[in-house]
This record gives sequence, structure tokens and C-alpha cells, in this order.
Amino acid sequence: MNDHLASSQQRKGLPFPRPQMEREFWISLDGTWDFCSGRETSFSRPDEVQWDQRILVPFSPETAASGVGDTGFYSTVWYRRSFESPGLDAQHRLILHFEAVDYRATVWVNGQEVATHEGGYTPFKADITRALREGTQEIIVRAQDDPADLEKPRGKQDWKLEPHSIWYPRTTGIWQTVWLEVVAATHISSVHWSSNLESWEICLTALVNSELRETALRVRLLAGGQLLALDTYAVIAGEVHRRIALSDPGIDDYRNTLLWSPQSPTIIDALLELLDEEGKVIDSLRSYTAIRTVTTQRDRFVLNGRPLNLRLVLDQGYWPESGATAPSDDALRRDVELAKRLGFNGVRKHQKIESERYHYWADRLGLLVWEEMPSAYRYTTRSIHRLTREWLEVLERDKSHPCIVSWVPFNESWGVPDLPDSPAQRHYVQALYHLTKCIDSSRPVIGNDGWESVATDIIGIHDYDDQPERLGLRYGIKDVATRLLKRERPGGRMLQLGEADKTNHPIVLTEFGGIAFGEDREAIWGYSQTESADDLLSRYSALLNTVRQLPLLAGFCYTQFTDTYQEANGLLYADRRPKVPFHEVARATTGSTESYDAHIETLWREQILQQ
Repeated sequence: MNDHLASSQQRKGLPFPRPQMEREFWISLDGTWDFCSGRETSFSRPDEVQWDQRILVPFSPETAASGVGDTGFYSTVWYRRSFESPGLDAQHRLILHFEAVDYRATVWVNGQEVATHEGGYTPFKADITRALREGTQEIIVRAQDDPADLEKPRGKQDWKLEPHSIWYPRTTGIWQTVWLEVVAATHISSVHWSSNLESWEICLTALVNSELRETALRVRLLAGGQLLALDTYAVIAGEVHRRIALSDPGIDDYRNTLLWSPQSPTIIDALLELLDEEGKVIDSLRSYTAIRTVTTQRDRFVLNGRPLNLRLVLDQGYWPESGATAPSDDALRRDVELAKRLGFNGVRKHQKIESERYHYWADRLGLLVWEEMPSAYRYTTRSIHRLTREWLEVLERDKSHPCIVSWVPFNESWGVPDLPDSPAQRHYVQALYHLTKCIDSSRPVIGNDGWESVATDIIGIHDYDDQPERLGLRYGIKDVATRLLKRERPGGRMLQLGEADKTNHPIVLTEFGGIAFGEDREAIWGYSQTESADDLLSRYSALLNTVRQLPLLAGFCYTQFTDTYQEANGLLYADRRPKVPFHEVARATTGSTESYDAHIETLWREQILQQ
């Protein structure tokens, strides 16, 4: 096996795409690929394709960064590239990874079909060892993505040719990293973490693909260089399930140094080594976790046993030149830092499953994340199957990230438009709520964010009233059960369906604001508009001053982080320039005279460098 792979990636400054299962030997396949839009001629087989363009992967062809920059309709696109295979011995395998291909992908290696996958936001992989040949290898990918299909999870991707209202250009084909990984024939195939604050435990689930009779897993946990645990467990039937008890530091002063929070994002680094029956290391990977618990208690959101007021901002996750794909890993990190710099302690990632690298930086730098499933827009048996399958893949990928503090399967009744009158649609929302709780019982679940709540741990309300006085009256009441949840109609929708008592649930204003201000006054859209940056700050400050002081609310989520295409609702322009000074926004967001503290950012940077 070639030992140059890892060092070559490090020289390029490329981050490992899967941060909680980081191995030594890997290689990126991002770069220039042959491309065919398939518009002129319909191809059914790879050997029929006429390769007439080039594209820069992982950017979608709709984006300027891809080198194609065509926002028209695609139904099928084709990709091709060659690579040199690392020298493998009989004890190693070559795995081909795709982080995201929208929507249905078929993959051939050297003419052999090696993988199919449906779902535009989740990763898939294939063992391509047996498809390898002497010399240069060839990969061909077909991505089928009907632009008019409203039965698939598509989020903010517009079904019209030109973006309108709150929908944006489509994202077709490969739009996240493609990479190769060299693994041992017997290797760790998945790792999941959780924690239990009451018993002071780290919980580990690891699965092993084994061709050996006996294997064991050695686990080393460290925090800030201090050894917390070093244990070895037998792998039974390809699995390890263990609760690793740590020494309880006792007094809060010591406990808090190990707990993860936005103020102190302590990470526990892990080294996992798979041992054969003679004790030899046959596979190893680096991972990480954290100790933190998140729950709700009556009307409060609770982190690590203490109420926490949520200060979230709606984040669509688009960039001007590269669309839904971050232009670089530094851009993902910068977005996390900018959200904190604006005074927020979290983001609501809206209608998008973000790159795992974003979660990595949110974990490391301390930013809460609400994860929301991109919506389908029709209610059919087919859409139910599609969304449920992909949502389970989302949970599988992301449930170990400490930054994620809630799951949101539905937004504003999109895909379930008749909730008040359709028992079947209400059962669908309830089913996904309970299915999510079944897969992960450690986080709150918001079944349908915005209104028409039928199953939830938090009542999320969307209200774009631009008058602070009216918001103060609406949410400054004590009569939640009969006045707010039964009578108020923000967006013209009931806030609660059914007779279940949700008066003890936390209430979060999960969308509000949306004040538009842009440099091009003729081509912007917003829920309300203003004519100057000074007026934007004044109106933002007035809204936040009202919302922050409402005791009914457990938190808020302002719309939005950055401008996104025609939507000019951002506190930042699309290129991340501030519309008004950072410290002024942070002061309004937090209500504190102490705005963004540069010393804290210095500490974050030092922490990352040490890790």
C-alpha cells in the first residue's frame, strides 16, 4: 500500500471529509472531471456518453465555481475521471466515498456498476477493490435529478426556471466531496458516541467488518492532553457497545471544565485501535466526542442541567459563486465564527443538510445547531418513503455531533399541506417524530416547525410581524393555552392541532425579522424592507430588544444570517460582508454592552491549533 496518500493530502491542506472517523490513508478526487449535461441526447449506458464539457467537482453545474455556470434544467448529468490506484495488498480494501450527489446516483468503476444511491443530501460509499484493474482506473457517475419532481426532498431548490420568492437555483449532481479511503480487510465500519451526564459516562457503539475470528477494540479518551480512559473490549458478533465510566470531578468548577457548551466547547479526543488475536493493530482511526446533555424542562430549553436562552440565526448555507457547496473548509469555519461574532449561540440550518465539516467546526468552536430535513412538496406514498429513508440516513450520519441539539423533520407543513384536515398527514408527522425519538432519544424533536404542531418537544413559531409592539402583546401574555395556542394565527395558521396539552413546552420564536436591505434596491425580496443600513440596525435592535425580554419565550431564531440570492434578509451580505458593524449587531442580539470579545476568538484559535 502506498504510504504517500496521507502526507499528500496534508500537503494540500485538505481536511478529512468524515471528521469523526479519521483514518491515515485517503485521497481526494475533487478537481476537474469530464462532464456531459445529457440535454441534447439521452444516454442509457456510460459507453454512449459524449464528453463535451469539463466541470470542477464538487461544485454543481448551476454554479460559477464549477466552470459550467448553467442554471437551466437538467434531468440527467454524467461525470468521468481517472485516477491511479494505490498499491493494495490482500489485506486492504479501497473504498470510494461520495458525500452528496443530487438526486439518484449510479456509479461505475472500470465499466462495472459498483453503487446506486437515492437521496441528494446524504453520503454513500462502495468497496471498489474487485473492480480495479492494472494501470489507470476510470470512474463514471450518472446523476438523475428531475427538476420538476416535488415528491423528493429538495429543500429550497426551485422547480421554476428562475428563482422566485424564497426558492433558489437547483443543485444538480455531485455537490460534495468525492474521495478514496484505504482500509484493512478487517476494519471499523462505523462509530457513534453519546454521553450521560448523570452517570458521568461516555457511550460508544462501534461496528466492525471482520474477516478474523477474534478481534478487540482499544479505546483511548483524552481531554486537553489528559488521559480519561484506556480500555480494551472484545468485539462480539462484529459489535462493541460500551458505557465508559469516567471519574466524576465532583464540584461544578471541575465538572464544567469537561462539559461541552457554546461558552466552553470542550472536546474529548478518541483513538480507536482494532486488534487481532495477537494484539497487533490492524486498523486505527481518530474520533472525538463530548460530555453534554440537552433536554427540555417545562417551558425551558436545558443544556447540561441548566436553562439556556437560545439565540439562533436562520442559516441557509449558500455562497454567491458556489451555491450550496462551501468554497472551502475555511469558509465553513468562518461561518461558525461569524455567527458567534454576531452574538448568536446557535444556528438553525434551514432546508439543508450541511457538510459534516460544518458540524466539526461547530463542535470545536461551540455553536448550537438545529438540523432540519429539506422538504418535499407533495404528500404521496412515494414522498413518504423517500423522505423517511433519507431522514434516517441523516440521523445515522450526524447523531454523534455534540453541536446538534435538536432535530426538525418538517418545516411549515411543507409536504403535509392539509394537516388540519388530514388525519393521515398528522400521523405522518407524528410517526417521524416518534421514529426520530426512537433513533435518538437524547435530543428534542420539533415535528413541524412554524405552526400546526401535532407532535413536538418545543413549540416553534414563525411570525414576521415587523412591529415590535405587536410582538410584545402577542407573546407577552400568560394565557398560553386558550389565547396564544388556540386563538393567535401568525402566518394565518393555527399554532397547535389536536387537544394535547403543550402549555408546558418551551416556546421558541423560530423565524422572525426578515428585514431586507441590499445594494441593489430593485432586485431584492424580503418580508419587510428598509432603505438604509442605519435603519436596518435600528429596526433589528428594536425587534431584539422586545423579543429578548419576553419571559414566555425560551429563545429565538432571527431570519437570517446572510443574503441568499434574491433574499436580502441577511445581517451579512451574501459574500459575508457586514451590513452594519459586528459589535452593534452583537450588542442588540445579546442585550449586553460587552459585544464580541476578540479574546475569546483568540482562545478558540489556540485550541484548534493545539488539536
